[in-house]
Amino acid sequence: MSVQLLWGFLVAHPIKLINLLALLLTCPGGLLLHNARRREALARQRLAMQEGPLQGVDRRVPRYYYSLGFACLAMALLLSWLSTWT
Repeated sequence: MSVQLLWGFLVAHPIKLINLLALLLTCPGGLLLHNARRREALARQRLAMQEGPLQGVDRRVPRYYYSLGFACLAMALLLSWLSTWT
């Protein structure tokens, strides 16, 4: 596939390009949220087994992952809505 053909497709269908960008933002956001849930479950399991107190890092990391994951998903949703308005 030549570069001119690819560029012509992107110019002819800009809405698909915006949706592709939204999809590319959704994947890392979902992975961050999944990883936050997994870390939180491991922290609860560690606390239940009384292996030691939770450090501040163990409590801060899931909150950071949640905020970054939800920000990625919100930006993807806004981009998707933007593509429907054009």
